[in-house]
Amino acid sequence: MVDLKTILLVEDNPNDVELTLEALLEYNLANHVIAVGDGVEAMEYLRYEDKFKNRKKGNPAVLLLDIKMPRMDGIEVLEAIRKDDKLKTIPVVMLTSSREEPDLKKCYELGVNAYVVKPVNFNDFIEAVKQIGIFWALLNEIPPGD
Repeated sequence: MVDLKTILLVEDNPNDVELTLEALLEYNLANHVIAVGDGVEAMEYLRYEDKFKNRKKGNPAVLLLDIKMPRMDGIEVLEAIRKDDKLKTIPVVMLTSSREEPDLKKCYELGVNAYVVKPVNFNDFIEAVKQIGIFWALLNEIPPGD
């Protein structure tokens, strides 16, 4: 059996969290998702801080990251990850409703692996998340030790 790595979902909209988990459930990936509500919590998870200090060791297979969030937005999280030697190899997929060109450009300048605009249509959203989950959590090979 394949040892599934964790997916870290950073999303402040509870409805989008629920839809994302529903989409991943079809491929039995939903039970390997840690959902946090903002960038501060994401960094605490990645750095084993606060309520995550005793979590299982290892980086997630992929980080699904929204841009527009309170406290610390997705671009700030991406920047912090890419500057941290222990985190910089984590694949990051922006899963956002932002179609703003400056956001897209900034994310790629900071080294995002993919930028996916959340489809408005329910079925299209589910399908997009399924494809992201299959590729990043099942097909993509991550560096040893991550």
